[in-house]
Amino acid sequence: MSLADSERAIGAVTRVIQDHLLRRGLQVTVGKPEEAADTDSNAKLNLFLYELAFDPHLRNHTMSPERPEQPALWLVLKYLLTAFDQREKSDSPAAHDLLGRGLAALHAVRMLPLDATIDANDRLALENNPEPVKLTFEASDADLLSKIMQGTDERYRLSVAFQARPIMIMPQDTQRESLLVGIDYSTQPETIIAEEGVRIDVQPTMGARLDRVEPPRFDTGATITLHGSDLLGADLEVVLGDVVLTVTERRPDRILALAEGDAGGAPQGPIATGGAVSAGELPLLVRRRAPDGRTRGSNLLLARLLPTLGTATLAAGDLILGGVLLGSADDDVRVSFYRESDGVTVRQFDTVESTADQQILTVRGVTASVPAGSYRIILRVNNQQARASPRVSLP
Repeated sequence: MSLADSERAIGAVTRVIQDHLLRRGLQVTVGKPEEAADTDSNAKLNLFLYELAFDPHLRNHTMSPERPEQPALWLVLKYLLTAFDQREKSDSPAAHDLLGRGLAALHAVRMLPLDATIDANDRLALENNPEPVKLTFEASDADLLSKIMQGTDERYRLSVAFQARPIMIMPQDTQRESLLVGIDYSTQPETIIAEEGVRIDVQPTMGARLDRVEPPRFDTGATITLHGSDLLGADLEVVLGDVVLTVTERRPDRILALAEGDAGGAPQGPIATGGAVSAGELPLLVRRRAPDGRTRGSNLLLARLLPTLGTATLAAGDLILGGVLLGSADDDVRVSFYRESDGVTVRQFDTVESTADQQILTVRGVTASVPAGSYRIILRVNNQQARASPRVSLP
């Protein structure tokens, strides 16, 4: 006997009900009423399982002592019983007589028998039920029957509804085992080491949790503050994109880190040198690194790393921009000429030449395509705008 046999319980209930009626000399088919009418011309009863519901009263009841956290599925099966006379009609006196015989047979049993005459597989599927499967008649008014028998190929037929419950289905599960504590299985033969073998590292926390980052938009070299909970620990590290930042201060509710690089001088650190990340929206998290190298991260925040535009000069008709994280060949870079006199963006360039370290951008032929005048240069890299907008004058 196995709880896994209960996976066949739905079909077993249908077969046992059919067998019970057959033993009383009644011919019984299973399926939609209209299909049963086309089967043959014999007088018969038809069983139709029209609805399956979950029993709310047994939702959290378990039947597996080994896995108490995994409750079984408890079902209610709802059937229609329809009678057909020899002319395949359900509204004749002969059909009504046959329907009455079927009702009497179901009412007499009330609980499905699981005696020796029942198929062995069906008994296995149902014998783990904590109580016998009960049959109960339900209201089968015209509205219910009309909904079930609607359609071009269906006819309204007098039927009686009843339900069978409770039906248990227990998911098949592999038995879980574990080795004994206090035994060193790496030796041959095994060595009993008692409590010396119990080494369980427990962290008194559910892990770091981040709420916000301040400021939400920052330049390379800025100090950022991450607010949250469980942020105190020497083994915590802050990661922006794929770059591990330098942590400068730790508190239980905040942690300070440096987005490495010097925006005011020579670039330094993996971010400012342009080889690790680009400006734009980047994932920001805190993670704890275990001694074996595995990490456990917090939730993600969205950080906006800005390009740093330092200089804008003209050379032989081209615009040369200098700074930090000005964009690479794979980034979305836009350079706009903003005329201060009337606040109009005269021209925007999205085709630029960049260097591998993202420190120089070249826009070709600006003097030939932009009218003469004084402009502020606006730089956007991956939809993040540089704070500085240096002025250039085109002849």
